Amino acid sequence: MHIRTTLLALGFASVAMAQNPGDNIFNTNQVLTIDLQFSQPGFWDSLVANYATETYMMADLTVTDNTGTYTFDSVGVRLKGNSSYGHPGNKKSFKIDFNRYVAGQEYDGLRKLNFNNSFKDPSFMREKIYYDICKADSIHAPRANYADVYMNDELWGFYSVVEQVDDEFLKTHFDENNENLFKAGDAFGGGPGGGVEGDLKYYGTVQDDYYDRYTLENNTDENDWTDLINLTDFINNSSDADFAGQLSHHFDVEQLMKCMVMYNMFSNLDSYLNSARNYYIYDYDSTGIWEWINWDCNESFGLYTGGPGTGDLQELDIYYYNLNRPLFERVLTIEDTKTQYETYYCELFNAYFNNSYISDLIDELYTLIQPHVYADPNKMYTNDQFETNIESDIAGGMGGTTYGLKSFVTNRSAYIASALDCSTQTDISTNTAFDIHIFPNPTSDMIYINGDFTSPCKLAVYGLDGRVLYQLDQVQLPTSISLANQPSGMYLVVVGEQQTIITKQQ
Repeated sequence: MHIRTTLLALGFASVAMAQNPGDNIFNTNQVLTIDLQFSQPGFWDSLVANYATETYMMADLTVTDNTGTYTFDSVGVRLKGNSSYGHPGNKKSFKIDFNRYVAGQEYDGLRKLNFNNSFKDPSFMREKIYYDICKADSIHAPRANYADVYMNDELWGFYSVVEQVDDEFLKTHFDENNENLFKAGDAFGGGPGGGVEGDLKYYGTVQDDYYDRYTLENNTDENDWTDLINLTDFINNSSDADFAGQLSHHFDVEQLMKCMVMYNMFSNLDSYLNSARNYYIYDYDSTGIWEWINWDCNESFGLYTGGPGTGDLQELDIYYYNLNRPLFERVLTIEDTKTQYETYYCELFNAYFNNSYISDLIDELYTLIQPHVYADPNKMYTNDQFETNIESDIAGGMGGTTYGLKSFVTNRSAYIASALDCSTQTDISTNTAFDIHIFPNPTSDMIYINGDFTSPCKLAVYGLDGRVLYQLDQVQLPTSISLANQPSGMYLVVVGEQQTIITKQQ
C-alpha cells in the first residue's frame, strides 16, 4: 500500500511497522555491538587506501542486538563520507555490505548499513532525533540507532547506525522498487561521488549533462533519465499557474512540503535548501509523481553554516532558500504553494518542535548513550563538551559555535512563533490513528471520503486562507463533497481530528 496522506500514514504505521526489514535494529532505541575481524594486520591502512575508489574489504562480523548475537562470514567494509572523512583521527564513517561476497546474505532483512562518526556533533544526537521525528510523522527518511564498533578486538568508537536507501527501503515505503531512484551528487570535487550541485535546474534533453549532478542508483542497464529531465523541465519552465496547479502531478506534495519544513525548522542547510545535496528522489510506480527522501541529516540543529544570507541559524528565515534552488524558490514565491507550505510548517511545528517533545527524546537518548560516549576512545569532543552541548552552545567546534540542542529548540521555536501564526492549526499529536481514504487527489469536482469510523464524525473543508467552505458536526462515512464551484488551489479537509490537503484543478 502506497501512502500519500498523513491520515493513511498514521493508520499504516500502527499496523504494519513490525513486519518491515530492519525493525529489530531500529524500532527500539538500543546500542548494537559490532565486532569486525579483518585477516590483514594492517587492515586500517588498506581501508584508507581503498577510500578513493570505494573498494570494499572482506571481514567477518559478529553483531549483538536486543534479540541476540549473529555471525556473518565475509561481509564487505569500506570507508565513506566527505567532510566527515577529513577530520583528524581514525574514527571514520564506514559502510557494511552483507551481500558483497555472499549472495543473499542479510541482517534483519537488510543488505547494507551505514556507520556515521557524529562528525561535528558533540551530542551524538542530531541525526538520530531528526530521523526519529521523520519516522514519527511518516516522512520518508532512513532510520537510525547506535553501535559500539570493535575492529580486530579494539574498541574503535561509538557510532550512529543509519539505514541504507536502497531496494529494501523502497519496498518498505512504496511496496515496489522497480522505478528510477536518483541521489543528488555530493557537490564535492575530490571525494567519492564528487560532482556539482543537484540543483534540479533544467539543462536540456541530453542526459549526459546531468551525470555530474545525480547518481542513478538502480536500473543502470537501461540508464534512461527521461523522467528526471521531464521533472526538471516542469520545475523550471512551467508557468506559475501550471506549477501550482500541477505540482501534485509531479510530486507527492505532502512529503515534499514536510521535507522542506524539516530542513528549515531544524536549520538543516546541508540539504537541497542550501548545499543542494543529501536527498533522493524516487519516480513512484512510473507515474511521474516523485517521492522526496531525506538523507544525511547529521548537520541539523544549525551545524552547517555555509550559504548566503543565513545569519544566526536559530533565526533562519522560515522562507529561506539558496537562490539557485528552483524547486524551493517556486514553492515559496507562488502564493498557493507558499500557503500550503505554511500549513505544513504549522502542523509539524505544533506537533514536534517544542522543548517538551524534543527534550523527552534527548533525555531518553542521553540515558542510553552517555556511558558509551564516555568510553569512546576516538571521539572528537571531550566528555564535558558532550554534557554541555546537550543544554547549551559550545565554542570553538569544527564549525565554530555549536548550538546546544535544548537551547537551539528554545530559541528557534520562539523565532518561528514570532514569524508564523500557527495558533489556528490543529495539533496532529492529538490525532487518533485510523484509516481514511480521500480520493481522487487532485480532483476537478467530487471528493469521496471513506474510512473505518463506525459512528458519525465531524467533517470540514477549509480554504488555506482559513475560510470555512463546508462543515458538519455529524456525518456518516462514506460520503462525498463537491468542489466544482471552488477555484483551483489547495484545500484542507478535516475528518474527526485528522487532516489532509486536497488539490482542486479545473
